[in-house]
Amino acid sequence: MTTRRRRSCLTVPGDDERKLAKAAGVAADEVILDLEDAVAPERKDDARELVARALRDRTWTAATVAVRVNRGSADDLALVAETRPDVVVLPKVESPDELAGLPVPAEAQIETARGLVECERIAAARGLEALVLGPGDLAASLGLPELTIGAGAHVEHALLRVLVAARAFGIAAVDGPYVALGDEEGLRSAALRSRALGYDGKWCIHPAQVPVCNDVYTPTDEEVARARRLLAVRGVARAGGEMVDEANRRMAAAILARLPPEAARE
Repeated sequence: MTTRRRRSCLTVPGDDERKLAKAAGVAADEVILDLEDAVAPERKDDARELVARALRDRTWTAATVAVRVNRGSADDLALVAETRPDVVVLPKVESPDELAGLPVPAEAQIETARGLVECERIAAARGLEALVLGPGDLAASLGLPELTIGAGAHVEHALLRVLVAARAFGIAAVDGPYVALGDEEGLRSAALRSRALGYDGKWCIHPAQVPVCNDVYTPTDEEVARARRLLAVRGVARAGGEMVDEANRRMAAAILARLPPEAARE
């Protein structure tokens, strides 16, 4: 399966031609052209037309261009089959059956109580590349007294469960968005929370959030240097005041796996 970097996943309303044009030049790892929540019901047809045109006519800086469809929309899936984006994002996935027969690789959003219960089975679906936590819809599904996306007592549990399911089946885990625009410190804190759990990246809802996420989910120079020192140790030995064995070296290899291929070979 293709391994894609997903440190920053920028979502763009599919019915906003100006934002689509701007997003084409943003250095996010992934740009997601959204036909779902970012588009009002009466604008869905316009959004499909604009997204199809953007996929056909624009050159994208992002390595991966995805389309988020509406759950159960045959029209959206027909657009995906015709235009062949790199990835299709399915919202509110509750069963692996929803991922069957898709024309391109998929990401599954875990956004409901049932989806969280089923996330291990979902993660095993053929053609799936990532699980994406949707904390806002999940809070609503759980009936939490919470009005801020990404906040709430459920987040830590959901983050860890989604991460474990993703890793058990060798796919990426992506955190949901931080919705307070202009709050770089809050965004960084939220990203560091999921990064500490092992997440690969985070959804962004504004281009200004992209550099922060790219930075947070990239190993630091200190982490890379230490990982390379650990990998250079053979057998069981003492290095830098700690005992090093195969478990340490596997941890070091996991750090270097987060680097782009050219940097990992340095």
